[in-house]
Amino acid sequence: MWRYLKRLIIGRPLKSSDVSGQSLTKFKGLALLSSDALSSVAYGTEQITAVLITLSTAALMYQMWVALLVLILLAAITLSYRQIIYAYPSGGGAYVVARTNWGEGAGLVAGGSLLVDYMLTVAVSTTSGTEAITSAIPSLYAYQVPIAIFIVLFIMVLNLRGMSDSASFLVIPVYLFILMILVMIVWGGYNILNGNITYRATAPVTSSVQGMSLLLFFKAFSSGSASLTGVEAISNAVPNFKDPKRKNAANTLALMAIILALFFAGITFLSYYMGIVPSAKDTVLSQIGMGVFGHGFFYYVLQMATALILAVAANTGFSAFPILAFNMAKDKYLPHAYLDKGDRLGYSNGIISLAIGAIVLILIFNGKTNLLIPLYAVGVFVPFTLSQSGMIVHWLHHRDGFWPGKALINLVGAAISAILVVFLFILHFVNVWPYLIIMPLILYMFNLIHNHYKLVAAQLRIRNLDSKQLEHHYDGSTVIVLVGNVTQVTREAISYAKSIGDMVIAVHVSFDSNPEHEVKIEQRFRDEYPDIRFVNLHTSYRSINDPVLRFCDVISRKDTEQNYSTTVLVPQFVPRRHWQHVLHNQTALRLRAALNSRQDIIVSTYNYHLDN
Repeated sequence: MWRYLKRLIIGRPLKSSDVSGQSLTKFKGLALLSSDALSSVAYGTEQITAVLITLSTAALMYQMWVALLVLILLAAITLSYRQIIYAYPSGGGAYVVARTNWGEGAGLVAGGSLLVDYMLTVAVSTTSGTEAITSAIPSLYAYQVPIAIFIVLFIMVLNLRGMSDSASFLVIPVYLFILMILVMIVWGGYNILNGNITYRATAPVTSSVQGMSLLLFFKAFSSGSASLTGVEAISNAVPNFKDPKRKNAANTLALMAIILALFFAGITFLSYYMGIVPSAKDTVLSQIGMGVFGHGFFYYVLQMATALILAVAANTGFSAFPILAFNMAKDKYLPHAYLDKGDRLGYSNGIISLAIGAIVLILIFNGKTNLLIPLYAVGVFVPFTLSQSGMIVHWLHHRDGFWPGKALINLVGAAISAILVVFLFILHFVNVWPYLIIMPLILYMFNLIHNHYKLVAAQLRIRNLDSKQLEHHYDGSTVIVLVGNVTQVTREAISYAKSIGDMVIAVHVSFDSNPEHEVKIEQRFRDEYPDIRFVNLHTSYRSINDPVLRFCDVISRKDTEQNYSTTVLVPQFVPRRHWQHVLHNQTALRLRAALNSRQDIIVSTYNYHLDN
């Protein structure tokens, strides 16, 4: 039943040779990987004005200068990540760059930051989309958290169906949003030139506002830089593009950056020119849309497009997280399960892990976006700083082409990003302090996993010793058969045990609740198998594992002394249909799990398949 349900939800499994059909064109890649970056313009300008308004309405004119600095940083980051795409096309982005040029420690900080950041990307995007939905339908306000979780699960399933399916779905909301913002900016600019929109700026751009400080300016800058989140996603997903992968990925990144810059600059200019003041009840983008379109059809289409892209912006995280997890698992810092592809040729374990992490964050923060954004920004700009400074080291070593100019671009981006990180910690410490706890824990986990894999590799490595020293020679074997009742399963398991063992011992665990029943079982067994030793273990605690383990330990010690092997055979019957498994206890499963902890005991399963 599960197999059919899985196929209905996810689709039929794809062959490994079908991987080329899942590769991305620039058109689909833009929809799949830029939704997070493009959606951030819906709240980037608002984050700037929300800080500046704390001084005065006149201070809102500084949003133009803040926006200019954000655009400079965007240009530096975009040029830097284009370099990363060509220099490190295997994906992994900041993690690979930092690890290669700064060492493992820096790489793990970048990788860990991005893993958490992608979870925050999903959480922020879905909660923002939920807020847009509940603003349009106030009766759903009380259900914000369930709605956000539903959106996460929906996008998870969409990605489990493969990149091609998810990209096809995202084309509509992403390009609808691009179209509506473009129309709003063009139409707004046309109305300004015709005098249909009145100049209501709270202060001229060249004026000076009393009380304005550099600290407040950088606080606004750090808040507005949330618009740059998601820019690095394309560099993490280079292997997902069609050939030539590097060229297609780099061109998609450039196109995304141009659209993002145009939208952010256009929205900020309209906000300044129209004198928009941030409001708790109406977003800045909504106020601009109302000023440009009025309360007509286009305004509501803009609101719908904004809600849709905010909801699906989480997909950027679902596209980039699995590739990053793959690269870190390849380097043995994450479980090897992240190396495996699912039925639809996506890294399913990474997709599911990301969804679980995002849902936990939504529950912890109760679906409040504003609480997540500062922590979200730190998770972005720490890797930005490490990757761009890492590229400076890269150019100093390789000196390809006009490397001084490339290094200068990286230096500008690294310097601004580093300053931004410092200001985020100074100005938003109350929101970003969890980073200082989460990151050491993540680094500890990475090293724990890495050390485990190193120890396993060392123990599994074939040593240059005489082959006789490597082999264990056993003089005989003891097979312990666990018996629940005298059935056909027991008969066949005993028969198999006799074929592989020199001595067979049948072990039954009885409880004090019904002694007569236990006596009957023992008598039936002795009548059926008079030549097999039968051991009845009594327990008063209704647990099979403990008495079985104690008995097997005793036998194992004796066998080891005599150079014998000890095998425990666990018989079980297998129902014909998958759903029937839930109708039976999982005693065999629990016994195998307990016995696997014993070093000198071989655990084997005898499966008896039922016909009906």
